[in-house]
Amino acid sequence: MKSFFDRPDRPAPQWARALTILLLLLGYSVVCLWAFSGSVRDWEKVWGYREAFFKGWVTTIGISAAALALSTVFGSVAALARRSAFLPLRYSSLLYVETVRGLPLLVLVLFGYYGVMDKLGWDERLSGGILILSLFSGAYIAEILRAGIESVGRSQWDSARAIGMTTLQTYRHVIFPQVLRQSLPPLAGQFSSLIKDSSLLYVLAIPELTFSAQQVNSATYATFEAYLPLGVLYLVLTLPISLWTKDLERRVRYES
Repeated sequence: MKSFFDRPDRPAPQWARALTILLLLLGYSVVCLWAFSGSVRDWEKVWGYREAFFKGWVTTIGISAAALALSTVFGSVAALARRSAFLPLRYSSLLYVETVRGLPLLVLVLFGYYGVMDKLGWDERLSGGILILSLFSGAYIAEILRAGIESVGRSQWDSARAIGMTTLQTYRHVIFPQVLRQSLPPLAGQFSSLIKDSSLLYVLAIPELTFSAQQVNSATYATFEAYLPLGVLYLVLTLPISLWTKDLERRVRYES
């Protein structure tokens, strides 16, 4: 007998899914109307700063895209280094991952830019912020990928060697396809977190979305009107990533 939490054998009918989504949207709308009722909002003040919001949003998109690519590279290299037989490489990767995961991003941003980068003469705030954000997210991606690699059974490694595959071929044709399937849900969450974590780069006075919202709030004293667009614009960035990874997860799903 199936329990309440068991996945159904067949997908729900189209009408049932549509009705469920409609009811949920209706419920969210009621909550929003209840939260906003009885308050007088001055949206005209914030509307005058729409260009600042747009420029900050575009900057956030650029930061997130660059950091997403870099963090994937850092995380992949660190995950493979954790499995290396060369002890200095393995323990260097371990030190990097555990140190970054043990510190708040705000501390890393301040220490990385005003400490390390200042000593190196690195004055470019935007590239410095992207690098720090990438190193931070890369540590989490490394653990996600390492867990995915170690979830592959030993018999599959042995079978790949038995038919003459090199280590590179084994990773390319046997390991990584399974790692991708296992790692997509947590990777989607990490990529969304990366976009939201970019908001902490405001401490470097980088004119990204959160910095723009703070500037608008300081100029208008309309806190609610300044920060509500901030949340909406972040949702516009994170929801497509979630939907895209769900579609990709469906495409790579197979029985093993």
